[in-house]
Amino acid sequence: MHVLVYSATWCRDCREAKRFLDKHQISYSEIDIESTPGAAEELIRHVGKRAIPQFVVDGKWIQPYRPGRGFLYEEMGELFGVGGATTSLHPR
Repeated sequence: MHVLVYSATWCRDCREAKRFLDKHQISYSEIDIESTPGAAEELIRHVGKRAIPQFVVDGKWIQPYRPGRGFLYEEMGELFGVGGATTSLHPR
C-alpha cells in the first residue's frame, strides 16, 4: 500500500492524521503544500479546493477528516485494517 499525505506544518488536522498513521505504523510519504512547488495546485485539481489533510492511497484520494467533526478514526481504521483505532477525545 502506497500512502501520500498532503499537509502543511500549520495544519492541526494534518498533525492528527500523521499521528494516526505513525501510531499504527503505516508508512507514508508527505507532501507539504506550502513548500512543494505545484502541490497546492495538484490538490485543487483532485479535490476541487485547498482542503488538507488528504490521503492518496494507491492513487485514490481520501479526505480523512470532516470539518467540525475532526479526524475520522473509525473510517480510517477500517480503511487501513487497524481495528480499535478510535482515539478521539469525543465520548461515544
